[in-house]
Amino acid sequence: MPRLPRRRILIVVAVALAAVLVAGGGGYLAWKAGETARLQRAVAEKLAASLASGTIVDADFHGTAGVVPATEYATIVKGMGGLKPTVTVVGVTQRPEAQYADAVLHYVWTPTPVQEPWAYDVTVPLQLTATGWLANWSASDVAPGLKDTERLLINRLAPARGSVLGAGGTPLAFNQPAVRVGIDKSRLDAAAIDPAARALAAALTSNGTPVNADAYSTRVAAAGTKAFVEAAVLRVKDAKQAAAAAAVKSLPGVNSIQVSRALGLSSTFLRPILGQVGEASADAVAASGGKVVAGDLVGTGGLQLARDEVLRGSPGYVVQAILREGAQARDLKRVVATDGKDVTTTIDARLQTAAESILAGVGPASAIVAIRPSDGAVLTIASGPGSDGVASTATQALYEPGSTFKTVSGLAMMRHGLTPTSTLECPSSITIDGYTFNNDDGYPSSALGTIPWTTAFAHSCNTAVLGQAATVTQAELVSAAAGLGLLQPVPAGVIGTTSRVPADAASATEHAASLIGQGKVLTTPFGMANVAASIAKGGLVTPVFLTGDAAAPPASGSPSGSPSAAGSATASAAQPPANPITATEGEYLRTLMRGVVTGGTASSALAGTPGGEIMAKTGTATFMVDGKQHWHTWLIAIQGDLAVAVLVSDGDFGATTCGPLLKAYLTAVNAG
Repeated sequence: MPRLPRRRILIVVAVALAAVLVAGGGGYLAWKAGETARLQRAVAEKLAASLASGTIVDADFHGTAGVVPATEYATIVKGMGGLKPTVTVVGVTQRPEAQYADAVLHYVWTPTPVQEPWAYDVTVPLQLTATGWLANWSASDVAPGLKDTERLLINRLAPARGSVLGAGGTPLAFNQPAVRVGIDKSRLDAAAIDPAARALAAALTSNGTPVNADAYSTRVAAAGTKAFVEAAVLRVKDAKQAAAAAAVKSLPGVNSIQVSRALGLSSTFLRPILGQVGEASADAVAASGGKVVAGDLVGTGGLQLARDEVLRGSPGYVVQAILREGAQARDLKRVVATDGKDVTTTIDARLQTAAESILAGVGPASAIVAIRPSDGAVLTIASGPGSDGVASTATQALYEPGSTFKTVSGLAMMRHGLTPTSTLECPSSITIDGYTFNNDDGYPSSALGTIPWTTAFAHSCNTAVLGQAATVTQAELVSAAAGLGLLQPVPAGVIGTTSRVPADAASATEHAASLIGQGKVLTTPFGMANVAASIAKGGLVTPVFLTGDAAAPPASGSPSGSPSAAGSATASAAQPPANPITATEGEYLRTLMRGVVTGGTASSALAGTPGGEIMAKTGTATFMVDGKQHWHTWLIAIQGDLAVAVLVSDGDFGATTCGPLLKAYLTAVNAG
């Protein structure tokens, strides 16, 4: 093979070497560009993390003579209420000049978890310096267009709370002007605080707004040294409460604050059921997942709590750029609040007011409950001022129903073939399993012996019903109670307790006592009103308290009522009782109840009541206090499309104690 000339070899080697150098140089340039991009990205990521956390490192910035970025940033975001943004890197773009680049950062501020966040991009200049890539500081690194003479300020925009409405859209609880009165501890020396708290409580009480002095004094003592401790919220449009506000205004340490609050028609109107509205507790704030902050108004009990998310609405916010020196401001982001929605109930405001007025002078725990049988609408849930330890006597207090329960045992007896024309034995006493039962004092001797069931029911013969103890089982009694709606839970939106009828009786005596509404049978006035409603309809009535969208269960799982009492036999709302009252059974029971009014225990008490014929059943259940006998007194009634239950927890007889209250209520009903 011929050898190449030396000169030619050198040319080939030179060309090859040049090619290697060109290739190597291109790789180096590509590596250098990639390394530059990596360094720029690292600076941008570090900057984003520091802006998100608020831990600004001054050394990460260039061209900051006379400016301390960390201090500047703290000044800018101080008005954001501790809120921190999330900051991410969108990208970094190299400028034509090799020593400059631009980092694009994406900010997201989330002032509320349910409203649109404040999101935007900013461009932060980067510069290559002797110590590496650094950011250039300016206020616009934090918000687009923000000037170095400005700072950020966020304000929460509160929604208007929805109203609670009654039948026909009548407002029952709604936003109205009010005055918060309380002790401002910052105005008093330590020694003067307790006397001032007690003086305020006494003055409010004497002016018609009862405040427990001991309880209020304890709350004031437990509050911070400069706290304002509310004693009462007084309605401006209520002349009596406005006068009370004026009377206490000049007392030592008292502060009066003008507010707008969601308040009921009066301080007592349906209060145990409606609940209250007040400033959110620390626990409520913590449980809200950010939806509620300190100072927000929330429901603190009853329906206001159970439907708080519906009524409360969602807050909005406004972020403004404000001059650091001066008050000039411009909006950067505004999200309007979403006002709360109204919640509609079936309550008749006129009848509720009448019932509360009727019970106002009753000392013992008392209640009036009224239901419209045709559609189950709850028209009245009134509790008197007395109490046996529960907020709502009408829906939470459990008492032996006495002879009103003979409607339930009567249904069970009918299911063994008895009709109103059947005859029963009514002796003066009867002994069951060694225990002797008697009729009530004053039972007419003319109604003893073998008598029609209508007569036995009208005069409330205990022994006639007790004579069926060997025929009617405890399970059948429970079935009858369920078939009349006694064991249904309270409807959505009502805080209450389910009635109790033991599924099994421990003895023959206990079973017998159950037949006449004593022993371990316990019910609420609401439960007995539902019994009367089902009898009136001749079919099971499921009470309704909320209508429209408000009737749906709250999404947050807020309580809509109390669970059924442990140990009681109850009928599930999702699973109706297997044996509900029929039309024929309802007709029979109405016949029996009509006799109570025309010639029985309620004939005198209800005589002259307007509004058409009334069907009723009285009840008296004995209980002992300090060795002395007392009586729970009851009266249930039907008039037209209305079913009513009346209770006085400590009275004489169902007719004499509850009869005048029922008559006054029905008179008010028919006056409208």
